Amino acid sequence: MARLSVWTLALALQIPFGYAQDTPADRLQVKPPITQPTTIPSANATVEELEHQGDSLRQQKLFFDALDFYRAALQKEPDSAKLNNKAGMSELQGEHVGESVHYFQRAIKLDPKMAAAHNNLGAARYEERKYGGAVKEYKKAIKLEEDASFYSNLGAVYFSEKKWEHANEAYGHALQLDPDLFVRPSRFGIAAQMSSPQDRAHFQYVLAKLYAKSGDSNRALLCLRRAMENDYKEINAVYKDEEFANLRKDPRFAELMKNRPAALPN
Repeated sequence: MARLSVWTLALALQIPFGYAQDTPADRLQVKPPITQPTTIPSANATVEELEHQGDSLRQQKLFFDALDFYRAALQKEPDSAKLNNKAGMSELQGEHVGESVHYFQRAIKLDPKMAAAHNNLGAARYEERKYGGAVKEYKKAIKLEEDASFYSNLGAVYFSEKKWEHANEAYGHALQLDPDLFVRPSRFGIAAQMSSPQDRAHFQYVLAKLYAKSGDSNRALLCLRRAMENDYKEINAVYKDEEFANLRKDPRFAELMKNRPAALPN
């Protein structure tokens, strides 16, 4: 006998949806969906209050709700580079790339020395696959402020273009500024966005080389393990690449290579 859905059964028996004609203990109550109450920016709110509410909503990943508050704040303070930058971030995080560019360009026009806006415009150009423009903006951001994430983003562009030497250099600068940058789970969003499993595996191997070169055996071994879990095809290069010369003397390296982790499903 075909299995009837709750909706079909309710219609067939001509009873209110969610109930069966049985004892109360056997009744099924389907709860209505939980809805998020719509929050509307108050006309009386200050710029600071609107910005704070926008920040809170963006942290909850309610990007377009946040955008409403940033726009309301911009109506009161249209020449704020900071607010234009935040509005652009909401658009970009909501995958409205073209709209985000407008806000980032406006922020840069208002404050040409705002490194974050240059970085964010670079991120938008990267999403548009306009890699030349992305590199240009990341380099401007780096010139204004030495930040690990800026170098990391620059490395991601070079990696996408398969410019391995430039990518290694950029990632190396990033790790000098923040050795934990790529071992924090959130940073592996970079690898997740790469086009193929082999690109992700190669990325992990590149990081392993950089950590090994800097003498950080723990992180190097972690990244080697992740490269193998992503089924890196050239893993045996670890026996000849000079960056791993000291790591090869570590008993943990021999153990890892002897008991190689199985590739994880894609």
